[in-house]
Amino acid sequence: MQQRISLITLGVADLERAVAFYRALGWEPHAASVPGEVAFYQAGGMALALWSRAALAEDSRVTDCGGWGGVTLAHNVAGPAEVDAVLRAARDAGGVIGRDGAPTAWGGYSGVFLDPDGHPWEVAVNPAWPLAADGSVRLG
Repeated sequence: MQQRISLITLGVADLERAVAFYRALGWEPHAASVPGEVAFYQAGGMALALWSRAALAEDSRVTDCGGWGGVTLAHNVAGPAEVDAVLRAARDAGGVIGRDGAPTAWGGYSGVFLDPDGHPWEVAVNPAWPLAADGSVRLG
């Protein structure tokens, strides 16, 4: 198995609500999406999908206990002001701020928002992982 991730699928309770939330953050579904069933997003060199949480659990052969799944997504940006701007946009779109932007113990700056289905996203500046022009990070 090659060391890469091709697709992350987030299970959602209401697809239209989730699509509206991500659209408010500037994410537009890809043409491969199936309205009312699944939304796909090109996210750099990988893809993100939004799909029914129940269908995802069934397809993955897991029991959905309704709690946090032990995963946090991350979105790195160039500076602290951008962290705060993304957090404001997420809150304005209906997300919940889990942690306001603040300096970190590792020398960066980050905050966390939760999307309408409770998926946490860390928005961070990590000076050890500079952003390339395409937004990708390289481990320092």
